[in-house]
Amino acid sequence: MTRKLWGRASSVNVQKALWALDELELPYEHIEAGGAHGVVGDTAYRAMNPNGLVPTLEEDDFVLWESNAILRYLAHAHGGPLALPEAPRARALVDQWLDWQATAFTPAMRDAFLQLVRVAPENRDPRVIEASRASSERCAALLDGHLANTLCVAGESFSIADIAVGLAAHRWFQLPLEREERPNIRRWLGMLAQRPASSAVLSLPLT
Repeated sequence: MTRKLWGRASSVNVQKALWALDELELPYEHIEAGGAHGVVGDTAYRAMNPNGLVPTLEEDDFVLWESNAILRYLAHAHGGPLALPEAPRARALVDQWLDWQATAFTPAMRDAFLQLVRVAPENRDPRVIEASRASSERCAALLDGHLANTLCVAGESFSIADIAVGLAAHRWFQLPLEREERPNIRRWLGMLAQRPASSAVLSLPLT
């Protein structure tokens, strides 16, 4: 099987797929795409992913985009350390936290990230940053409270939900702004950092 992952490693969504592939110890070719790397506007790439976004996973003649869909596919197809729970309710909790990351936590911090990382200091809008910070703090408080009573995000075992939410939380703590300390998130992120497959993506700077 020929397996390729398209997308720049600086993208938090691409990092999800990189981490998952490394957890599974699957062979793959990583092709940088998006941002300064270009590629995503090319006709051949748009034929695979009409959104022109990253990541895109290509396995022989099978193509899949959307980062959380890629996580679910890898978990379904390969199991191993990413094996999904068999019980419907336990599996639903994994889906719940995957959706929360995509629809709540990451959107909340998006403007703060763009302003503080991608926008020159003289062009930043403090009101936009503060609104994003406040929204992100509400998400962080929710997550910290949840992790006070569970080892991992979706229960007592590591899952693809920990990859998605963990990368979002890691990015939140890297942003250069004031925030409340969240001891339960810190404990959990420390545990995730001990997983060998996480090291390559958790060590990357924000760009």
